[in-house]
Amino acid sequence: MIEKAKVFATEAHKGQMRKNSNTPYITHPTRVATQLQKAGFRTEVICAGYLHDVVEDTPYNIEDIEKHFGSTVAKLVATHTEDKTKSWQVRKQHTIDTLKNANKEVRYIIIADKLDNLLGLEKDLKEQGDSIWENFNAGYEKQKWYNKSIAENMYTGLNDDEVPSYFREFEEAVKRVFG
Repeated sequence: MIEKAKVFATEAHKGQMRKNSNTPYITHPTRVATQLQKAGFRTEVICAGYLHDVVEDTPYNIEDIEKHFGSTVAKLVATHTEDKTKSWQVRKQHTIDTLKNANKEVRYIIIADKLDNLLGLEKDLKEQGDSIWENFNAGYEKQKWYNKSIAENMYTGLNDDEVPSYFREFEEAVKRVFG
């Protein structure tokens, strides 16, 4: 099922590129899924890692995900999916609120996603400088608020033995990028 999710996501994101680069978009969900797989999570979580942006950024909907991957994967993807009809601020606040209340598997996906985004941002900052902020719906201050809020809330309700190492990697990246 993991390979099927990878192929589905690759096809869904075909022709899309990452912000600030000519890198194919599929590299992002692939890194998210790989992070989840390295952490030892179950198949459904890894599949959701590959599929986490499909509903948000492609013509596919949550029913397509459920049809091809089942209700568990669809629920994980749905919980992570932002409603792009809402403002940036409302969407990001929703993600923060979801993080506070979600089950641990949803948290694992959210942080793997945010870590990969932040590492990409850090790399782009080094290569291109502050001009990269022009490519975002929200500039430096809002991105700082968002990433710091994620870091502050990601541990809520988790025991120490439930926290994967990449959570700390995210914390460190937030400190490097936003101080």
